[in-house]
Amino acid sequence: MSAPTSSQVMEKLREVLDPELGVSIVDLGLVYGVDVEKGEARVRMTFTTPACPLLGYIVNDVESKVRELKGISSVQVQFVWEPRWTPERMSPAAKKQLGLQ
Repeated sequence: MSAPTSSQVMEKLREVLDPELGVSIVDLGLVYGVDVEKGEARVRMTFTTPACPLLGYIVNDVESKVRELKGISSVQVQFVWEPRWTPERMSPAAKKQLGLQ
């Protein structure tokens, strides 16, 4: 069984929604990158603020969703604080959904 690609993991991450905004973490621009090697998925992501009260909830959801993919044996979430997240990282769809466009 072959592991999913980074693109497939990224697509799965679209199912992880920010619980306050109802927008995927991918469309919010919180995911900085995904690597998959030997069944291990490494997700590099940030949050709108380091003090995000939902950080644990979102990380658990990321791990849970990615583990649903066949061929993934473990998930590592790495926090990235530089470059800082800004609203410019959001997709046009997210901006429209949040009334910013």
